[in-house]
Amino acid sequence: MKLYTKKGDDGRTELFGGQSVGKDSLRVAVYGTVDELNSTLGLAAAVCKHAEISQALGTLQNRLFDLGADLATPRQDGDKNKPSAISRIDETHVTQAERMIDAACSRLPEMRQFILPGGSEVAARLHVSRAVCRRAERECVTLSKQEDLGPWITIYLNRVGDLLFALARRANQLDGLPDVPWQKT
Repeated sequence: MKLYTKKGDDGRTELFGGQSVGKDSLRVAVYGTVDELNSTLGLAAAVCKHAEISQALGTLQNRLFDLGADLATPRQDGDKNKPSAISRIDETHVTQAERMIDAACSRLPEMRQFILPGGSEVAARLHVSRAVCRRAERECVTLSKQEDLGPWITIYLNRVGDLLFALARRANQLDGLPDVPWQKT
């Protein structure tokens, strides 16, 4: 199989299901941002030496691939009763992210002030990932005003952003570094 198809040379791409859209459509931009998020997690994983964080990142990367497929597959009327060829993001994914947040936070000291992104290299990369995640979340909110994304995608991205924050703090803790406090001027 060749890597290039030449089908997108005219600035259009096909969504799952065959619908042709411009590569600059909001839907394509949103799943592109999710792909960017997944790539930043790959960068974090490449320097991570902590098994618990590496495992969480592997889980997240797989779920974000599912999310990208979900976003690339527009919902149709009657989809609720029809099985989908792709895995849709649902409440179980949100619950899984919440459990991961709780597990990371259970080992962290209580946060008493705002903290700055930084610390160890893996923590800093996770903070970049968190910022990309928040952009994906904002883009999904915008897209959801135009198209049906289902009830869980934006909620899931919100939890993933929280999880990345918790994992960044946990990475610093595992590396023996304190949170970097914000110093108000």
